[in-house]
Amino acid sequence: MSVSHRVSADNQQNGQLRVVMAQLNFLVGDIPGNTERILQATRDACEQHQADIVVFPELCLTGYPPEDLLLRPSLELRVSEALQKLQDARLPAAMVIGAPVHSGGLLFNAALVIAEGEILARYFKRCPPNYQVFDEKRYFNEGHAPTVFEFQGQQIGLTVCEDLWSDGPLEEAATAGASLILNLNASPFDTDKQARRKALLERKARENRVSVVYVNLLGGQDELVFDGGSMVFDHSGRLAVEAPRFEEGLYVVDFLCEHRCQPVSQALPAETSLEADVYNALVMGVRDYVNKNGFKSVVLGLSGGIDSALAVAVAADALGKERVRAVMMPFRYTSGMSLEDAEAEAVALGVQYDVFSIEPMYESVMATLAEPFAGTAPDTTEENLQARLRAVLLMSLSNKFGSLVLTTGNKSELAVGYSTLYGDMAGGFDVLKDVPKTLVFRLARYRNTLSPVIPERVITRPPSAELAPDQKDEDSLPGYDVLDQILNLYVERDYSADAIVAEGFERTDVDRVVRLVDINEYKRRQAPIGVRITERGFGKDRRYPITNGWKSGR
Repeated sequence: MSVSHRVSADNQQNGQLRVVMAQLNFLVGDIPGNTERILQATRDACEQHQADIVVFPELCLTGYPPEDLLLRPSLELRVSEALQKLQDARLPAAMVIGAPVHSGGLLFNAALVIAEGEILARYFKRCPPNYQVFDEKRYFNEGHAPTVFEFQGQQIGLTVCEDLWSDGPLEEAATAGASLILNLNASPFDTDKQARRKALLERKARENRVSVVYVNLLGGQDELVFDGGSMVFDHSGRLAVEAPRFEEGLYVVDFLCEHRCQPVSQALPAETSLEADVYNALVMGVRDYVNKNGFKSVVLGLSGGIDSALAVAVAADALGKERVRAVMMPFRYTSGMSLEDAEAEAVALGVQYDVFSIEPMYESVMATLAEPFAGTAPDTTEENLQARLRAVLLMSLSNKFGSLVLTTGNKSELAVGYSTLYGDMAGGFDVLKDVPKTLVFRLARYRNTLSPVIPERVITRPPSAELAPDQKDEDSLPGYDVLDQILNLYVERDYSADAIVAEGFERTDVDRVVRLVDINEYKRRQAPIGVRITERGFGKDRRYPITNGWKSGR
């Protein structure tokens, strides 16, 4: 059943409608601050762009995802006060915002139209998602009806994010008479998400003969990055307007509305590479995590290897060189090449650079352990000690100077446990947590196209943890080109070991990798969060029991 409202506008132009897409970065939980951002953005849209309607992202009032903040007893009061403030402002343009709204004792993920001091229309999201990183059914009830409101003589429908990906909500709004759909989104980035969004919007607009305004959230929130990329498709399914990704702003769309609302086409942004998209996501994820949590600076270990080289480049690009401290902590197995390359990277980026040897600490600890270790042969214990001593130094610098420790482990290493608990895993945020090793190499080369900061031999030499003489990663792992393919099938696509072998991989490699993934779940549970860039990262996406008797063959 359709709900219809009417509103007149003093600035109505004959057959024209100006919509501004407010692609903005909100702070989760900061309802007063987000309210002010909405008001200021609307004022700017009116003064600078003569907006008729300003459309904001999903749950912009609370930020997304608010998670268990939605269960706080004072939520309803805080939201009510914010909505009243938005109404009292009586701004010239209509505001279309996202907010959690209580109705009949239930909580809904709502889109609200505020104009002329009133809430003129409201819509309750009908398809709250409950997969991958989404957990909306924990909090929200489902809406059951479309909302179509009249504005300046045009019939406009509302939908929220997942409603677009399901059959029903948009179709029913179109059947109820809407010629223009406003879709509010908080859609997180992954490596081919924008292409999937475009394919969906093209089909939905064309099949239902409606124009669709798709407004997406921007910014980093814990492990998630929202990349913006707000878009408008016309009733034929043609992409008419696309906002830049990873760029905050107010983006204007003009509609000619004689028979149906038809967007005026604009020049589209250039296509970007996967490497550029992932790099931008990493930079945004690091910047927002550090800044939104109030850290002054970051500190990380710089080993001369490719992972830390890429991580320090991301950190410098995200925060500025003056907020990044890189620390080389050599030991007897650290090569001269690593020392040279680490210094070259730090100098090229202009970050603070220190060298602190862990040799005296190591000798002191080993002397303390001499009695219990008597009669035993060196093994990974001594290797892990090196990593843990480095963690002690980094965490001490963190405590003393208020810096966040960034870790540099990549997805391939974390998957198979090729990392040291309370060692190189110790820190507050993992820059490369969801980046497979093969992609690390590609990102390093991409970063050097912006400015040369990573020495060529860091990219080309065999990766090594340098915890033992002549050590190389591939001494204990399959080659990364093979490893990453197996991990993609097992971790991201849920293939069984047998199914992976059927894809042409060696049984010994598959069984070994699968076993390593399974037995290292306990490590990953204790790892810092990091930017999610794939469809399934080691975070909210993947929740496997640590203690279990599942056999991984079939």
